[in-house]
Amino acid sequence: MAADESLNGKVVLITGAARGIGAATARLAAARGARLSLVGFEPEELERVAAECGTETAWFEADITDSDALETAVSGTVERLGGLDAVLANAGIAVGGMVRTLPPGAFEKVVDVNLIGAYRTVRACLPAIIERRGYVLGVASIAAAAHPPGMASYAATKAGVEGFLNAFRQEVDHLGVDVGVAYFPWLATDLVSGADEHPAFAFFRSKLRSPFNKTYPVEIAAEALVRGLGRRSKRVAAPGWVRGALIARGLLNQLAERDARGWGAELDRMYEQELRDRGEVATRPVGAGGEAVAEAADAQA
Repeated sequence: MAADESLNGKVVLITGAARGIGAATARLAAARGARLSLVGFEPEELERVAAECGTETAWFEADITDSDALETAVSGTVERLGGLDAVLANAGIAVGGMVRTLPPGAFEKVVDVNLIGAYRTVRACLPAIIERRGYVLGVASIAAAAHPPGMASYAATKAGVEGFLNAFRQEVDHLGVDVGVAYFPWLATDLVSGADEHPAFAFFRSKLRSPFNKTYPVEIAAEALVRGLGRRSKRVAAPGWVRGALIARGLLNQLAERDARGWGAELDRMYEQELRDRGEVATRPVGAGGEAVAEAADAQA
């Protein structure tokens, strides 16, 4: 595809569209002429973002751990907007904690949302995407390449998203479908600000080397994603140093492991203390979006 391919008139479905990366990307894509289907958990936030994006925007409340809800959202998108040209599998959550003390249900919820949810999203969209020889873009993270302590569930799922999409790309190439993976560091989203409220997580972040400890505006991710959607890019990464980190991931992890030996025990102690002080509430998904996921799970329990 041409590097300057426009999004004008293209139908793009975005999961996790109520906040953060998803909402910022939706606004920018709409400004570039895309017709949007916004999928997420929080109907009031989705409606607000949809109103900001204009009349060529539909929204659907759907849990990406619910295949039937996703199928309904996709069929509704096709019915209202006439088809589907691209999907951005963006929805994700995070919890902080060490594997030996993190309740199994908390780890498994991250896997269900971040990895299996990405698969469910792609699978639900695939017939419509194939029909238009479209494009699939999934949001991984720099955590797909760098695997820090206290974030095992998140790193595992983002590495899984990367592996899933890289294999999937080879499966659908002959059908005219392109597949991309996106990588970003810490962004100024509710997820990251919510995580920073946990003392152990804030301590962990303070120990990271620059530029891995910095938080970047969410707009840099939105700009990169919209550009990637237009170009049907195989790799989307921002800021620029992320591409170098992906290439040097083996060395990066060796250095990170060496550094973590100096403070890993303290991080373990801090997470264990937080669990004692706050109970399992300390292991709920972070940020406003994560809280919405947790509340929905509580309601179903």
